[in-house]
Amino acid sequence: MVTTAKWIVAACAAVAITGLAYADDLAPKSRVELKRADLDAPGANMEVVISTAEYQPGDFVARHIHHGDEAFYVIQGATVEMPDGKQIELKTGSGSINLRDVPHAGFKVVGTSALKLVTVHIVDKGKPLYDAPPK
Repeated sequence: MVTTAKWIVAACAAVAITGLAYADDLAPKSRVELKRADLDAPGANMEVVISTAEYQPGDFVARHIHHGDEAFYVIQGATVEMPDGKQIELKTGSGSINLRDVPHAGFKVVGTSALKLVTVHIVDKGKPLYDAPPK
């Protein structure tokens, strides 16, 4: 009985670690976290995370979700290509908000200019910042 319980615990741990590793694969390698702090609101178990990210031409930004809201501001604009082949220009000085659990990104940076962003996430504390969209 003890051996079975140990195997169950080990299997659960392996699944959890694999899930965290996958979530880390979604995070951009160029992302630099500037500040993280608890959200100061009664009963909120959330945190605020401020980051920068830079995507070079040819970089692919995987489709993902956040367990909370993400606001971004484009420091340096670039053209991105969506999975359907449509190209969109993300202009310097523009910004937008990605809502909780809504899949976004899934594009490739094209052209000669890098895409540089500042992001602010207000997300559930203890959950991965980047996660795979539901299937």
